[in-house]
Amino acid sequence: MSLVIFDLDNTLIAGDSDYLWSQFLTEEGIVGPQHQQENQRFYDEYVAGTLDINEFLAFQLAPLAAHDISTLKDWRQRFLNEKIAPIMLISAQKLIEKHQNNGATLIIITATNSFVTAPIAARLGIKHLIATEPELHNGQYTGKVAGTPSFREGKVERLNQWLKKTDHNLNDSWFYSDSHNDLPLLELVTHPVAVDPDETLNRYASKHDWPIISLR
Repeated sequence: MSLVIFDLDNTLIAGDSDYLWSQFLTEEGIVGPQHQQENQRFYDEYVAGTLDINEFLAFQLAPLAAHDISTLKDWRQRFLNEKIAPIMLISAQKLIEKHQNNGATLIIITATNSFVTAPIAARLGIKHLIATEPELHNGQYTGKVAGTPSFREGKVERLNQWLKKTDHNLNDSWFYSDSHNDLPLLELVTHPVAVDPDETLNRYASKHDWPIISLR
């Protein structure tokens, strides 16, 4: 059985859910305006390939620790309707359905935390999700990360952990991604596919004759 892996942000959706979540919190006055300035800095570092993932996650998970889960879920529902629904891609849904109809197992692997991404994966109809896991203690987020962040080589580590727990392997595997940050995993699968890639990934994919597609 084929294993089809998708990145989420700027791959299956036409935007970055991590970035948009912070933008939403800023627009709602839940965090101060300086939060969006830092959000932009971290995003620019991600694009440049210089992101310190631990520094970023300390920033990104702090608002989760500052509020109770019930309130956070209310905000998240509005975020999904206002920020995520408009950037869902019809072509992405068709690609997902094509692989599902071929009997493949589908999984999303993303650096964005599972609080933000689990309902997006559900909307896309993909039940398997590997995401950065925010730590929970007594029903409250702590602002810390549980386990390895699902970023760069961390995606490979987290996927290998998942493979050991399941009956799957990478013998006939696909990975769709837009970002050069995903090269460690793209280089492992049977069928790497660049989706609306950044400049660095576009050059790398072209050099190695990988398929380059657009879902926009």
